[in-house]
Amino acid sequence: MTEDDVDFLPGDGPTSGISVTLTAGTLQAIRERVGKRGVSAYLEKAAQRQIERDNLDELIADFDKVHGPADPEAVAAKRARLTGGGSHAGAAA
Repeated sequence: MTEDDVDFLPGDGPTSGISVTLTAGTLQAIRERVGKRGVSAYLEKAAQRQIERDNLDELIADFDKVHGPADPEAVAAKRARLTGGGSHAGAAA
């Protein structure tokens, strides 16, 4: 059995080198945060977070298909309870 035959979860399995193209400004910002030797780890964590967000978006879309979209007022009220802010906290986000 080879690595290609195994399904790994994000963050699991051996590392593999690839070529990635980034804009100069993005790469500069990353290097300012983590240094030249921390770029790969930073991008790994960023990719994992994006996969989590994509999976969450898919779950929300599936939920909406079954139950309809969430009530904006109920979402605002729950956000306020979670953040300790007013019911309009984060409404512009």
